[in-house]
Amino acid sequence: MNDFLCPKCSNHIRVGDHLIFKVKNTAKQSALVLLSPQIGNYASIKHPTFEIKPGEFLEFYCPICSSSLMSDIHQNLARVIMNDESGKSLDVYFSQVAGEQSTYETDGESVHLAGDDAGRYTYFKIGDKFRKYF
Repeated sequence: MNDFLCPKCSNHIRVGDHLIFKVKNTAKQSALVLLSPQIGNYASIKHPTFEIKPGEFLEFYCPICSSSLMSDIHQNLARVIMNDESGKSLDVYFSQVAGEQSTYETDGESVHLAGDDAGRYTYFKIGDKFRKYF
């Protein structure tokens, strides 16, 4: 079973079959959202009164330390740490845009892309040799 951690406080954000996040929509309303820990599974659970519009930016936060999970790579991507079953630590980036299916799993050497919209963020396609110029 893969485990997921906040990159800021290193606390566990996986409970059972869900990753738990605090999210804030463009109306500055906050709620808890549960996502699947399976890379490429975009199912989510939220309270029915919390409105999410397709294409809306949702900022993801750690539910424990409340730190923003916005990545340094792109403002539309959130970052968490995944420890896989073999103990290997990977960075997982996923879209914070509602309905956008793009997830990236990387160990710093290679990247595994998932989702119909994964081609939107081409930063991962640039090798380390050239990345320093961007």
